[in-house]
Amino acid sequence: MSEFLQIQRNGGVAVVRMNSPDTRNALSEPSQMQEFVDLCRDLRRDQNIRVMVLTGNGKAFCAGGNIKDMQNREGIFAGSPYELRDTYRNGIQQIPLALYELDIPIIAAVNGPAIGAGLDLACMCDIRIASDKALFAESFVKLGIVPGDGGAWLLPRIIGIPKASLMAFTGDTIDAAKALEWGLVEQVCTPEALESEALALAERIARNPGHALRLCKRLLREGQHMRLDSLLELSAAYQSLAHHTEDHREAVSAFVEKREPNFKDK
Repeated sequence: MSEFLQIQRNGGVAVVRMNSPDTRNALSEPSQMQEFVDLCRDLRRDQNIRVMVLTGNGKAFCAGGNIKDMQNREGIFAGSPYELRDTYRNGIQQIPLALYELDIPIIAAVNGPAIGAGLDLACMCDIRIASDKALFAESFVKLGIVPGDGGAWLLPRIIGIPKASLMAFTGDTIDAAKALEWGLVEQVCTPEALESEALALAERIARNPGHALRLCKRLLREGQHMRLDSLLELSAAYQSLAHHTEDHREAVSAFVEKREPNFKDK
């Protein structure tokens, strides 16, 4: 279906696998970045999908940028400073914008190293679970560059400014146990169990009404930069919409009647 992203739909769950194991799923081509944008556009239109799981094929989740291209100033690292600026803005920076605007919850199943842009990609997801083989590094400074894909905004919101500063200023790698301790991931499991654990979590989420999930995620996103009074106004508006859905009435009826609900995303 696509060259870099393999997409599998299982009921209300879309499993997306980055499929370039030879490059450790490095983000090095404009076409890869466009695939993320196209994927998010398609999933926003697909009301049957309620959750997305993102993982990587092979031993790595995502190794970030292609270091050889950096060395040779080729590909996305070619051109003048002005050209490079536009390359970032029109390329990799489209990924956090697309994922941020995707209304359904996103689970990152971090199967191996998530380095540089790979860590930031995991941070673009709502929930992260990791294999005990996973490694994490905000490693840009070691290459004499800065997080160019939103990492300086994303990482502090997950683990706090002090720990994000430590990772960004040293560029050092932490293991899955430390990531769990710091709240970077919510769960650590064996490599063999990672996908089943991610799918089980996705299916738990997907059992809920799709409209409620989408509105809830939007409130969480907007709440990161709104005043409380503004968020309360938005919450009241969203709640009024939710109260008038068929799925809300079905959820209440099922609760009262002590049965499983049958949601229809209406």
